[in-house]
Amino acid sequence: MLLGVDVGGTFTDAVLVEDDGTTVTAKAPSTPGEQQKGVMEAIEAVLERAGAHAGQVERFAHGMTVATNALLEFSQDRPPVRTALVATEGFTDVIELGRQARPSLYRLCERGPPPLVPPELRVGAPERMGPNGPLRELEEDATDELLERLARAAPEAVAVVLLHSYAHPQHERRLGELIRERLPHVHLSLSHELVGTFREYERASTTEVDAALSPLLKTYLERLGARAGELGLASPQVMQSSGGLTDARRAAEHAALTVLSGPAGGVGGALLLSERAGERNVLCFDMGGTSCDVCVIAEGRVAETAERKVAGRPIALPALDIHTVGAGGGSIAWRDAGGALRVGPESAGANPGPACYGLGGERATVTDANLVLGRLLAEGGLAGGVKLDGAAAERAVGALAGELGLESIACAEGIVKVAESEMLRALTVMTVERGVDPRGFAMMPFGGAGPLHAAAMAEALGIERVLCPRACGVLSALGLAAAAPRRDASGTVMLCGDAFTRERVEHELERLARRARAELDEPPERIDVRYELRYRGQSFELTVDEELDQGECFAGGVVPPGDRLTESARTLDPEHLVEAFEEAHEQHYGYRDQRAEVELVNVRVSAIGARPTLSLHAMREERAPHGSTRVVFGGKRMEAELWRGELPAGVRLEGPAVCAMPESTLLVAPGWGGAVDEHGTIALERRS
Repeated sequence: MLLGVDVGGTFTDAVLVEDDGTTVTAKAPSTPGEQQKGVMEAIEAVLERAGAHAGQVERFAHGMTVATNALLEFSQDRPPVRTALVATEGFTDVIELGRQARPSLYRLCERGPPPLVPPELRVGAPERMGPNGPLRELEEDATDELLERLARAAPEAVAVVLLHSYAHPQHERRLGELIRERLPHVHLSLSHELVGTFREYERASTTEVDAALSPLLKTYLERLGARAGELGLASPQVMQSSGGLTDARRAAEHAALTVLSGPAGGVGGALLLSERAGERNVLCFDMGGTSCDVCVIAEGRVAETAERKVAGRPIALPALDIHTVGAGGGSIAWRDAGGALRVGPESAGANPGPACYGLGGERATVTDANLVLGRLLAEGGLAGGVKLDGAAAERAVGALAGELGLESIACAEGIVKVAESEMLRALTVMTVERGVDPRGFAMMPFGGAGPLHAAAMAEALGIERVLCPRACGVLSALGLAAAAPRRDASGTVMLCGDAFTRERVEHELERLARRARAELDEPPERIDVRYELRYRGQSFELTVDEELDQGECFAGGVVPPGDRLTESARTLDPEHLVEAFEEAHEQHYGYRDQRAEVELVNVRVSAIGARPTLSLHAMREERAPHGSTRVVFGGKRMEAELWRGELPAGVRLEGPAVCAMPESTLLVAPGWGGAVDEHGTIALERRS
């Protein structure tokens, strides 16, 4: 059996895939203060529903928000942990200077996020490394003062970021040894071990975040591991931002790898089910209780980036290209100073939750609005045992309607439309603004709230097809269960002109692949390579991706040690790389410069293990007969077809209809219709 557990802002989802492919699901309210409690409640619930015991679980994969929440909630008065920074003398303030870019163009006094390390805990190291080697050797005699200062500061974690250590790590490595000898109980993050590429500020920011968050994540994983062990479960495998799993020990050592752990699981689930549906181009949006995550599957792949910002802080590590906005089912609606209706980014979260949860919430949310409009059903409640109070939702929406001078129904529809406009903006950022026409894509909604808004979002983008998976309400947890292990290695190479040769590319590729494979601890099923190139003189790069199967893999693993890359790896040809880069440049920016010299800046290699084989069958849900309900569209109440439970293959739907599925609710708008395929996915098409 495979177990996947995903922690969201409102619910914690668990999916158990049995040996015969049967999928069993469960939800439990999230417990933000102690996430492991909600995780264990969800696990116990799914095991009970399956009639299984923990000893039958072969692998436990976990996605969580511990690192993300710590970053979002950070303040100078309440840092994650007491963290010190060691940098080359004269460069200790790089984390505060940043890129000298204002976070808001028209708010001249607005500051970016404060550094996690205050000035008094930043220490200069007596050394200087240049891009070609040492300019000033590390003065070990002079490091005694540095070590003494660190000892007096009594930090819980130390980040070490020396100039050009990505290319020449010897000073950083030695300084790390000295710190470990003097402060053996302190967590230590060395930038060359974490980030193999250049750009000093981004490397420093990533290492600072890693040092500050790792002790927190270690504590959480130890507690979760202990609780899981008591139940008879193995230690969890943790989802990384890159979409691959790593062991709990490595995740605890480098928490920065997991800052987008939860959303990455949803992308994995979307990839799995888009393959089953035969769709290679899919726009995905995961709308949960707190936020909405958007990603694009193009030609069966999800783009990656190493230029993400989380809570305004650069994280220079591989991550799936996901765009997040504060629009979820629990997003609070409010009237701004100008009298306009706004929604989010503040969320009611799991406690007290929306007003209709009956847990003390009084402010109107998107969930309350959908309940008032009849798009959610009060009877039966939500997954996870949440009962819905229609009267409380009416009171909350009515109070806001009074402030705005609107009727309650108009206010509820306005709340939904404002939330949808925010999600629509995120979808256009990922498509139209990048030169991608969304009309050639299918749309896949997931998360507990996503299917309620899918048809409206698709219609606004000119999309004609919507795919709603059977497990859409717990798709992130399913993606975790189906994920493969992964290790990454990256390096800055700066090759152009006569140095940009096939032999040099091959050398760098083999070096990085050997390192990634060694950390994977199993033969890779495939090797993914990403080349980052630019026209010389530009300050940004574009990525060229390539996947190498076992026939094209590298020395020391799939083929005998010493063997070189095979001739079939076309990416080793600089001409192929240049052509692929120029095609990407033309798509993004509308032109290519035939006179400019192309420079290979970074090479990133990922060793990816085998993904579990899943033959998904029906969930264990009783299927109730369908009936009818009344739903509001355009201010008018309409009679709509109502389905409850899991829909069997072959069922046909015509809007308006409401499908109250086990883990989420699908709204089929007027003008849309379709059928359930053999995998349980509801495929809708726009009729008019």
